[in-house]
Amino acid sequence: MAAKTAKQEDDPRRPPLADAQLQHLYRLMVKIRLFGERATILQRQGRIHSFLSCEGQEAAIIGSAHVLEDRDWIFPTYREYAIALLRGLSLKDLFDHLFANQADRIKGHNLPPQYAFRDRNLVSISAPVGSQFPQAVGAALAAKILKYDRVTVVYGGEGATSQGDFHVAMNFAGVWKVPVVFFIQNNGWAISVSARTQTASESFAVKAQAYGFDGEIVDGNDLLAVHEVTDRAVDKARRGAGPTLIEAQTYRLGPHSTSDDPRMYRDEAEVGAWRKRDPIVLLEQAMRERGCWPDEFAEKTREDARQEVQQAANQALAEPLPDVATLFEDVYHTMPWHLREQMEEFQRRASRSGS
Repeated sequence: MAAKTAKQEDDPRRPPLADAQLQHLYRLMVKIRLFGERATILQRQGRIHSFLSCEGQEAAIIGSAHVLEDRDWIFPTYREYAIALLRGLSLKDLFDHLFANQADRIKGHNLPPQYAFRDRNLVSISAPVGSQFPQAVGAALAAKILKYDRVTVVYGGEGATSQGDFHVAMNFAGVWKVPVVFFIQNNGWAISVSARTQTASESFAVKAQAYGFDGEIVDGNDLLAVHEVTDRAVDKARRGAGPTLIEAQTYRLGPHSTSDDPRMYRDEAEVGAWRKRDPIVLLEQAMRERGCWPDEFAEKTREDARQEVQQAANQALAEPLPDVATLFEDVYHTMPWHLREQMEEFQRRASRSGS
């Protein structure tokens, strides 16, 4: 049996996105695109360590996360930083983390761009591929046991579905019917490994059937379609009806990271074909058809976003680096004796050297 292909349909449970919401989401997509461009420039200048762009995947990320409540938990990868903006954080918060400066909420303890915003239920990403899947299922099971009205959404690329952690999590989620949504962004390439050589299955969504729950395929560049299918999946999980696997078929327009050169392994004609389906352009077309595209909207949106991104980057650059003493903080709830001794020894040496 093939996985279901999600289509935009009239949903009596929730009204369609209002014009003002579409305009807000469009602005956010433009803003995060320009943020990625600025971050890439900063990396090339040697001001930040590394960066992974979400260019081409903005609709999949923003469209899916927009349906969530603030109480819901999110286990992201390194490309879902736009969710932080959806949850009320600022561009400066994102830049602070990239610079690992004094204002960084995690004090430089995570290698950028492994961001974390605990107060917004946005869990830290980690470098091992796929490790977030069992963690997310565990959080969802805890919510079910404690009868919390919370849904957990876990993001991953199609390459992560080849990891054992993915299948362990899927099996556990299916058996225990935990309130979790697996959101797989099939962007065509797991660094240099194509999706075609990643699986023998007809899709990634179809894998859900082996674990006893639904898998759905959606056009990941169509924000409205992504929003609708994720809304249904989240509602299903919240009602206690179990998990869903969503495969958002999208494309990574840029390199995997700032240390990657995709020209070495993929055809530029393929990239060009996907650029014609840029999710920002597709949303503009949908808004024009609906009649919620004011004159000069695109120009003003881009200029406002450009200024906001530049201002946030400049403000973050002006922040000093964290005090070295913060190395000893937030490692344990109560600092153990040996770590306290190390901290005190460091402070004595720093005092003697005048640093």
